[in-house]
Amino acid sequence: MSSILDQIHSPRDLRALPEDRLEEVAAAVRSTIIDMISKTGGHLAAGLGAVELATAIHYVFDTPHDRLIWDVGHQGYPHKLLTGRREQFPSIGKKGGMGKFLRRSESPYDVFGAGHAGTSISAATGIAEAIRRRGERRKTIAVIGDGALTAGMAYEGLNNAGYLKLRDLVVVLNDNEMSISKNVGALTSFLARRWSAPQTRRLKHAVKAFLESVPFAGEELVELARRAEQGFKGFISPAQLFEGLGFNYIGPIDGHDVQELIQTFRNVRDIEDNEHPVLVHCRTEKGYGYEPSQTDPIKYHGVSQFEVSSGTMKKSSGGPPSWTEAFSDALIELAKEDARIVGITAAMAGGTGLDRFEKVFPDRFYDVGIAEQHAVTFAAGLATEGVKPVCAIYSTFLQRAYDQVVHDVCVQNLDVTFVLDRAGLVGADGATHQGFFDIAYLRTLPNRVVMAPKDENELRQMLKTAIERPGPAAVRIPRGAGLGVPLDSAIKSLKIGEAELLRDGRDVGLIALGVSVHEASLAAEELEAAGISTAVLNARFAKPVDGRWLADLARRCGALVVIEEHSAIGGFGDAVVASLAEQGVQIPVRTLGIPDKLIEHGSQAEWRAELGLDAAGIERAARELIGR
Repeated sequence: MSSILDQIHSPRDLRALPEDRLEEVAAAVRSTIIDMISKTGGHLAAGLGAVELATAIHYVFDTPHDRLIWDVGHQGYPHKLLTGRREQFPSIGKKGGMGKFLRRSESPYDVFGAGHAGTSISAATGIAEAIRRRGERRKTIAVIGDGALTAGMAYEGLNNAGYLKLRDLVVVLNDNEMSISKNVGALTSFLARRWSAPQTRRLKHAVKAFLESVPFAGEELVELARRAEQGFKGFISPAQLFEGLGFNYIGPIDGHDVQELIQTFRNVRDIEDNEHPVLVHCRTEKGYGYEPSQTDPIKYHGVSQFEVSSGTMKKSSGGPPSWTEAFSDALIELAKEDARIVGITAAMAGGTGLDRFEKVFPDRFYDVGIAEQHAVTFAAGLATEGVKPVCAIYSTFLQRAYDQVVHDVCVQNLDVTFVLDRAGLVGADGATHQGFFDIAYLRTLPNRVVMAPKDENELRQMLKTAIERPGPAAVRIPRGAGLGVPLDSAIKSLKIGEAELLRDGRDVGLIALGVSVHEASLAAEELEAAGISTAVLNARFAKPVDGRWLADLARRCGALVVIEEHSAIGGFGDAVVASLAEQGVQIPVRTLGIPDKLIEHGSQAEWRAELGLDAAGIERAARELIGR
């Protein structure tokens, strides 16, 4: 069936359309997103809420000459459709296909890559300042929303942009009830259009000039008028906050009314006498235009394949619970025994499994918003008063709080447990979300213990070990389904730094950490079948490593292969080599890990095979090492 999108291969085609067809464009974009994501899975609700915004911005502004920066890349699906990537959409998240998030390498319209939240205003400030320094006039538009305004970095960017008085910077706040206050009705929409209109601005300048000309009292009258305007605007909108940061505030306006958006953006675009950056506050609904996602935008934030007519998501074919569910269940079990345990997340309650914890212990659960730095130091503060905080954050997002982990937790040796979800390969989310770097930056820190379980039962044991230890500890857990192993009736703790010999051998030793233990065990079976006696050591701890077992196995086997789903630079393999060197053991050691390059989207199985981290790759490396 033909669609108006057939005529749009770039924003230039969009701008060639008559204005009265833009609602048709928005409807076609929304329908296309729903249809395609129902087949591929991916982010849904956030993009649906930004359809009219993307349409109006590309229609009014001369992108890519005018620079458009999107925050939180899952808002960007409408943007991708309007910038020539419709044909690529079925490949989203697949190896070699289109990325889920914004990538500079993918399109000239992706001015700045976006995978983590809260970056758009800072990036746009830098871009706008660079353009100003060249003496050029072009607009820079940053679209921030879907909770990203809870990120402290967003306010740092607003503060700096206001100080620099970047008059060609436009910040569009996509307020979908996950950031700031609710709309107060038609009056604010009416005033937003009027305050942004050229005639209103000319009138304001004329009144100001007249008041300044009044003898003796001119300056006082101007100040009185300014305070009256601010008081009235502050009464009906968050104007005082943003204008206090140096922005001209416009809004709130209806972010789903294409005509209202176009009128407001044109007014903003055509301002010539502006001395400050502009913030346009748009009220939207996450999941707008598709009833299931509009009713439950959290559930439909990221989806698997689903039936469009009902919104019913296709169920997996059974199998064991996920690693995330295993963590959540274990935390609930431990919290029932210890009232000091609390759970903390940074806007990822569902993703980390703490939504299940919240249902059981609502008064012991904290979601601090997209504010990883605050989450870590908040946990540190709790720990000083005897609370047992468990801070569950994706590995890729804990990177944002590195200084707080160092300065506020490890330097003070505070009792904070970190659970790093999505550690290792993450699949379709790609380069911005891979959890490859946490061992490297955590194992260098004093007072720190770092663990990775081989299965769900060991995850339970490690969580108990981390919580009981009086100091900082981290447990890495991978993305995806667990192994379905039996669980002990009672959770026991482990001895810190003690590895586990799963299989003895004399020809080669496989030293594996975390999720790699299972693949190493499969490889050992194949090697044994070929007559190669193979030992398998479940390392358990990336810090401290079990030097006694490493040296004993090295002397017995004469060659070791170390396997980890982490950067090979600075990771567990480096710790093994250093431990052997300290003990004077010199044998051939081969480290299998993530090479020094970005790993893009694609399934975990595909990448494990390509990187040699599956059973076949481990077997091949062992044979090469010992020459058999």
